[in-house]
Amino acid sequence: QVQLVESGGGLVQPGGSLRLSCVASGSLLSITTMGWYRQAPGKQRELVATILSGGQTDHRDSMKGRFTISRDNAKNTVYLQMNSLKYEDTAAYFCYAIIRATKESQYSEYWGQGTQVTVSS
Repeated sequence: QVQLVESGGGLVQPGGSLRLSCVASGSLLSITTMGWYRQAPGKQRELVATILSGGQTDHRDSMKGRFTISRDNAKNTVYLQMNSLKYEDTAAYFCYAIIRATKESQYSEYWGQGTQVTVSS
């Protein structure tokens, strides 16, 4: 059983910072891509950033320079450092990972349950 658990969300003032974490646990033979999506009320889920096992990253253009994705492969954890937060960054943030759980399984996509980020004064 594979589980992704996010943490680090909360209420922050505009211009503030938060660091989200997502830990993968369970049967984890191999993890390739890890990443973050977000979904604001009434809007579609959108990709925030991805990171490969080798460390290559890709960030949504509108978030480059403000958000930074990183990972610790030894801890099966992906992070999202968010700086200079804006009202429009308010959303539920979800992590995902492409994981091969066992030798008998194929790579599958797994999702966390989300952590809420609210930017408000």
